Amino acid sequence: MAELTALESLIEMGFPRGRAEKALALTGNQGIEAAMDWLMEHEDDPDVDEPLETPLGHILGREPTSSEQVGPEGSGSAAGESKPILTEEERQEQTKRMLELVAQKQREREEREEREALEREKQRRRQGQELSAARQKLQEDEMRRAAEERRREKAEELAARQRVREKIERDKAERAKKYGGSVGSRSSPPATDPGPVPSSPSQEPPTKREYDQCRIQVRLPDGTSLTQTFRAREQLAAVRLYVELHRGEEPGQDQDPVQLLSGFPRRAFSEADMERPLQELGLVPSAVLIVAKKCPS
Repeated sequence: MAELTALESLIEMGFPRGRAEKALALTGNQGIEAAMDWLMEHEDDPDVDEPLETPLGHILGREPTSSEQVGPEGSGSAAGESKPILTEEERQEQTKRMLELVAQKQREREEREEREALEREKQRRRQGQELSAARQKLQEDEMRRAAEERRREKAEELAARQRVREKIERDKAERAKKYGGSVGSRSSPPATDPGPVPSSPSQEPPTKREYDQCRIQVRLPDGTSLTQTFRAREQLAAVRLYVELHRGEEPGQDQDPVQLLSGFPRRAFSEADMERPLQELGLVPSAVLIVAKKCPS
């Protein structure tokens, strides 16, 4: 059975003539299968339909004509070597085999593209998982650093508050020692007694009693109260310090500054009053003070 040329077979299968010629030329005329592989792989190329320059007088897949095979002297000899003509059944059979081959190549190409697409999807998912894990690790590191920074700041704040409390306690102890010694020296009796001196109540004016201690009751904003005894010559700042240390707030919380008020007569003590002794402020021998939150200036 006579066979079609490769070019004719490709045209019979529906490929454009230009593409078929180009495929045969670029595959080195190695056969129809190589040309079909090239056509399947490059069917989406933008320049697939651009013509391929071929040597003059030679067309891929086509036998030279009688005029091309012989010169003017041999034109008669080529007439007897004409190519056999295929019957319709032979052409259909050959076309059927070529179409089956094309379908097989198409299936192989689809399977290959499916495998490549699956591999790309796996790689994309793997990269996404790695990126998500890296992002999560970065967030965890940032949260850990932030938590450590908060703990460090809180520890520093507690240490600073503790240093302030210790300083306040030292100052209080020094004031108590200072004022306690002076009061004791004044209240001690004389070492020698010159003798009894007769006195008459009607002849001597009454003397004002001196107190060396003062009992202070402090009423807090929540309704509770604190009671403490101070020396009469202690400053009012000692009372405020006592309130700040014992008003029952949680350690580590910010404490608002307080202001002391006297109930009767109504009076708000200023910062200057904090340096004055309790005796000078008229709070001896006892007094009731009210604590109010000090408005920030």
